[in-house]
Amino acid sequence: MAALDDVTLDEIRAARENIRGLAIRTPLLRLHSDRVPPDTEVYLKCENLQPIGCYKVRCAANALLSVDTTRGLHTCSAGNFGQGAAYVAAQRGVPCGVLVPDTAAQPKLDAMRKMGAEIRAVPFADWFAAVQARHVPGMPGVFVHPVADRAVLAGNGTIALEIVEDMPEVDTVLAAFGGGALTTGLAIAMRHVRPSARVFACEISTGAPLAPSLAAGRPVSVEYTTSWVDGCGSSGLLDEMWEPVRKHVAGALVVTPEQTAQAVRTLATQAHIVAEGCVVSRAFVAWFGC
Repeated sequence: MAALDDVTLDEIRAARENIRGLAIRTPLLRLHSDRVPPDTEVYLKCENLQPIGCYKVRCAANALLSVDTTRGLHTCSAGNFGQGAAYVAAQRGVPCGVLVPDTAAQPKLDAMRKMGAEIRAVPFADWFAAVQARHVPGMPGVFVHPVADRAVLAGNGTIALEIVEDMPEVDTVLAAFGGGALTTGLAIAMRHVRPSARVFACEISTGAPLAPSLAAGRPVSVEYTTSWVDGCGSSGLLDEMWEPVRKHVAGALVVTPEQTAQAVRTLATQAHIVAEGCVVSRAFVAWFGC
């Protein structure tokens, strides 16, 4: 497998062209809220406006367009990458299979099925083992990894290109951390186009392996508990992701489900934006500096 820590700016720019017509260029909107600390400006990158309601259409599209999917494809996902894969597969008219943990949210399962995906649910430990093995027996076509793939990182890096175009002076970016593809893709892209900007991972406390791993200087495992913040959190890091995360990500910030719920309410009532918990976790960090 190709190294993941040296994705080039050319790859990221090529990804932007690849996904044109499948993903949209989303706005960067300033958050006006009494929860924002004085002398701080917080902006929201509104990836909830994507066709599937999530940024993962970017990385899924770029990854699918980088391999031969004529016989179809399959992947592992808690829901969002699976929606991106199902959406792109439907556009291309090829079969798509998604292995999900049995805790996956029903609305995400329904969305994938509506787009024609075959869904198979397994216990979380079996699902994570399949992510590590990079294969699901009996599912269609080629396996597309949802995290540890250069095309996935490059697809996520397109978000950073847009942020810097809209706000050249950006100094800090907060990104939800699950498997690490979003945070790492953003951090690598920022190194290319805005080297002074720092990218932080925001983890949910019910499954936050990155913070202790960075503190220990090596990957460590933690206890994982399911929560309503289903789009992020795990018991450990993928082996392939440790080096790019360690090299490019500035740090990890941990929030609780209760803090995330407060941020969901504030975002809905003061910004009139409805977003899922794994996205809003980073908004809480921005507002309250935890």
